[in-house]
Amino acid sequence: MHKIRLAIILFAVVTLAACGENKKPAAEEASQSPSTETKTDSSASKTALFFGDSITAGYGLDDPSEAFPGVIKNKIDSLKLPYKVINAGLSGETTAGGNGRIDWLLKQKIDVFILELGANDGLRGIPVTETIKNLQSIIDKVKTKYPQAKIVLLGMQVPPNMGPDYTNKFKAVFPTLAAKNNISLVPFLLQGVGGVPELNQGDGIHPTAKGAKIVAENVWKVLQGVL
Repeated sequence: MHKIRLAIILFAVVTLAACGENKKPAAEEASQSPSTETKTDSSASKTALFFGDSITAGYGLDDPSEAFPGVIKNKIDSLKLPYKVINAGLSGETTAGGNGRIDWLLKQKIDVFILELGANDGLRGIPVTETIKNLQSIIDKVKTKYPQAKIVLLGMQVPPNMGPDYTNKFKAVFPTLAAKNNISLVPFLLQGVGGVPELNQGDGIHPTAKGAKIVAENVWKVLQGVL
């Protein structure tokens, strides 16, 4: 029973972003633009940029602000931290796609960079070496343009049916990159949400507003100290 539940949870992880490729509600279509910026207050002097796929973009939610970056933005507001929050999530994004569009986003100064990509790579069975190469390239570009920027990497996983070798190698991508680059890591973004029906939308894949709040807490445990 435990193995069956684990398989369901992990299956949900890697299929969530791809679903957004064929069905994009108005809120999600709005996220197709390079970024959506929300200032915490008029005195905000720093920028926190969330860069990812449909989880970051808030696929299927009534308001993009309900996505986990929006929930975290509210936490930042309540603490009166001097940050503006940019949601640069794009549904269906792969690490290769992210590597291709990151340069445009780096035209604006970034102080904290939250990287959430890789699920779609796993879904498509893209070689782990390519995922590593693309994520490393994104990290390198951020560090080169803004050496003082702090980076937080959000970990993902793939289901057992991808085979034990691929599954284990994919899971190791995120802690390995975090250690290599000396950046912060959230081990598993969907901890406590993946595979839980009441925390996911009708597709059983994308978090509801309630699920997004838990995802935000998973990130906040690491991000709060970084901010």
